[in-house]
Amino acid sequence: MTRNFANNSCIVHHDNAPIHMALSVREFLATKQITVLEHPAYSSDLAPTDFFLFPKFKEILKGRHFDDIDDIRSNTMAALKAIPQNELQNCFEGWTRRWHRCIASQGEYFEGNHGGIQKCGM
Repeated sequence: MTRNFANNSCIVHHDNAPIHMALSVREFLATKQITVLEHPAYSSDLAPTDFFLFPKFKEILKGRHFDDIDDIRSNTMAALKAIPQNELQNCFEGWTRRWHRCIASQGEYFEGNHGGIQKCGM
């Protein structure tokens, strides 16, 4: 989520997962006047959580065992805080590049940093 402090507005970007598209979620976002960036179908490589955050968490937390949900929560927060600010900045620069690639491909499927653009299969 991005917050514009000048006019106190928010923009949220999430994928098209059913939980994100539920009527209750859409109504909540509308009542809070939160703008949702549209997410092209079959383009998980556009979600920073998918291409950056989850792989980073896997790298940091790999092989560890947790006692309970609070242990998971505290270790995940520690892992998030351990990510250097410049890596987070690079993530959002990569997100911008991925959006430009999506626009250039006219919404066709592409994967990661690979140059190939493929037709989406349904």
